[in-house]
Amino acid sequence: MRTLAGYLNDFLLSIEARKPNPHLGWRGTFIQYARCHHTLRSVSMRKLVVLGCLLLFTQATIAQEQGREVAGPRAVLEYRDRPPVENRYLEERLETLLPALMEETNLDMWLVLNREYAEDPIYFSLVPQPTFAARRTTMLVFHRTEDGVDRLTVNRYPLGDPYESAWEGGDLDTQWQALGELIVSRDPARIGINVSRDWPVADGLTHALHQRLLEVLPEDYADRLVPAEDLVVRWAETRTQNEMETFAHTVSIARSVIAEAFSSRVITPGVTTTDDVAWYLRQRFAELDLPAWFMPYVNAQRPGQTCDSDTAFCGESGIIQAGDVLHTDVGICYLRLCTDTQEMGYVSKLGETEIPKGLVDALKVGNRWQDLLTDEFVTGRTGNEITAATRTECAKNKIECSVYSHAIGFFGHAPGPTIGMWDDQDGTPVLGDWPLHPNTCYAIEGNIKTPLPEWDGQLVQIKLEQSACFDGETVHYLAGRQTNWHIVR
Repeated sequence: MRTLAGYLNDFLLSIEARKPNPHLGWRGTFIQYARCHHTLRSVSMRKLVVLGCLLLFTQATIAQEQGREVAGPRAVLEYRDRPPVENRYLEERLETLLPALMEETNLDMWLVLNREYAEDPIYFSLVPQPTFAARRTTMLVFHRTEDGVDRLTVNRYPLGDPYESAWEGGDLDTQWQALGELIVSRDPARIGINVSRDWPVADGLTHALHQRLLEVLPEDYADRLVPAEDLVVRWAETRTQNEMETFAHTVSIARSVIAEAFSSRVITPGVTTTDDVAWYLRQRFAELDLPAWFMPYVNAQRPGQTCDSDTAFCGESGIIQAGDVLHTDVGICYLRLCTDTQEMGYVSKLGETEIPKGLVDALKVGNRWQDLLTDEFVTGRTGNEITAATRTECAKNKIECSVYSHAIGFFGHAPGPTIGMWDDQDGTPVLGDWPLHPNTCYAIEGNIKTPLPEWDGQLVQIKLEQSACFDGETVHYLAGRQTNWHIVR
């Protein structure tokens, strides 16, 4: 029969190692604790052990909070099965989110006007799928009423649900006249149009279409036209609960493909190049019918390379060698939402059974930097304020860090608060002044540099980027974050 000391010892060792007994799992490990708790007769002793165990467990959990390894295939819908999901989410957003955002930004009407092959950047987030273009000239009209928002189209070709056609057919001049008459009949006080000096996603109304709009409206309506940039940013950055759940799965797909790429399945030391791995990533996503929104990037760090404090990004392209530190940056889109992920790998040397301790410690510093950043996420705080506070905490903790995080969603580099730029850590005007809102998602992106004992003190750069959502109080990594190295054995 196990002794009390044995139960306690197993439980405490499991917590100290930050993982459960490999034969029992966390459930069995806690059962061990429960048994030892039951055995203790002294109430004060039980309280002391409970306090001690919970304290140790809390410390261990914080140290590896939300760490997760993602490997193996993930479900991906066929192309024909994606539109029903996308359209269900769109209808939910139009029904529940848009009315609140139009009220928040004080707009009575919102116009999204575009032409075929010159679509407004926000257009595809508003229309049902499959939609490939704004056929000829497509006009979306959103009118806020006491009952919600009327969703209307003034189009040669109606969109159908979830829109009501206010006009269809006829020639282009008649279409524009119909738009002007519709606007006047609704008599909105503030009409949002997509023009913006600072936000590219909110600047989709072309000069020519803007002029045509003025031509079909009474002269006194010109003063009613206002930039809709606040609404566009809020629409683009805000996620529903259903979207966040799907988003988590998309991020897990990206992470699982990275795990494939950073393995002996793909890499042969001395043979495989960084470009080979980058193209493997690109091809693998193509096989899954998942568009990459930029070309995957892979680089390697090793002793003898230049990596100083003033080196923006350490690492080079070329043939991968044993002992290399690998880094990749990938981004995919699925069910309208786009990821942005960076992770690190290590190529084992002949005879190595463990990753060098210096690299294990370096990744922990990277995770600590992530914690310092996400601890500064407070509703209403601006991107510039978060950046400055994070850099102050890095300095206090003697961490050489660089912060360049950004919103993700319909776009890989989505509108929302800019939280640092890799080439400017002192604040970004306008985009960095945007405040943090609940139910928004981010690429927690940046890097740290730390001396590596195994490289005679040469700096190694840990470049991390993990997708996460902020619920108004806490940052939740969508598919965990990297807390262990990918190992090519």
